[in-house]
Amino acid sequence: MSIYLIAEIGINHNGDLDIAKRLIDAAASCGFDAVKFQKRTLDAVYTQEFLDSPRESPWGTTQRDQKKGLEFCHSDYEAIVGHCADLGIDWSASAWDVEAQLFIREFDPPFNKVASAMLGHRPLLNEIASEGRHTFISTGMASIEEINEVVNLFRDAKCPFELLHCNSTYPMPDKDANLLCIPMLRERYRCDVGYSGHESTGYKVCVAAVALGAVTLERHITLDRAMYGSDQAASLEAPGLLSFVSAVRAIPAVLGTGTKIITEAEQAVREKLWVDVVA
Repeated sequence: MSIYLIAEIGINHNGDLDIAKRLIDAAASCGFDAVKFQKRTLDAVYTQEFLDSPRESPWGTTQRDQKKGLEFCHSDYEAIVGHCADLGIDWSASAWDVEAQLFIREFDPPFNKVASAMLGHRPLLNEIASEGRHTFISTGMASIEEINEVVNLFRDAKCPFELLHCNSTYPMPDKDANLLCIPMLRERYRCDVGYSGHESTGYKVCVAAVALGAVTLERHITLDRAMYGSDQAASLEAPGLLSFVSAVRAIPAVLGTGTKIITEAEQAVREKLWVDVVA
């Protein structure tokens, strides 16, 4: 079993293309399979009243200033896609509205991603499913009934998908991981299931998720957890990514096949130490 590893850059680039490229470099050099961003059309996602409300940020004094500062434009995505191609790493972005999904579609990503918060956005789900592109669907904040509806929608559209178990708190306390949902979702929906993690430190939760059958791991990454941004504290820092990848990629081999055998190494020990006493 191989694990597909997605480095969730999200908005941790803080609107800086150089930071985004450095994060892509870190993910690629440490053995991640993909990086992922987020894309929003501000006036489609937020109300005018909200966007005009005050918020201090490096980009200005309103919510619009802050949200706009975190968005990449068409030329930025061209640079991102090219950079990923040069490094041989997959990429995608999760859309928060239909216009954003159409924007992402122009770049023909290898997969789509539905963020947990979008599981109730039927027009967006229909648009994504209509592409027939492999789609990762996070399940944070959603009830079983709501997951049922999304699974049925994607199956009706004949769009391949994988569920990602998730707890949508940033950062997530380890005790809230509830990883036994991974085998539950796999059995209930008869599909592959992965894990999208927002824990604050370390990777023991991800290791346990793989041991429970997660075939995909999505983990937020950052250059520095002290940087500006709401997701930074729920991210792994770039210097620790190699240890993370090494640990989770070792789990399938450690789990083995589940068939009890005497290995060659054991046989050599057996021939020296085995005691066979017949009464």
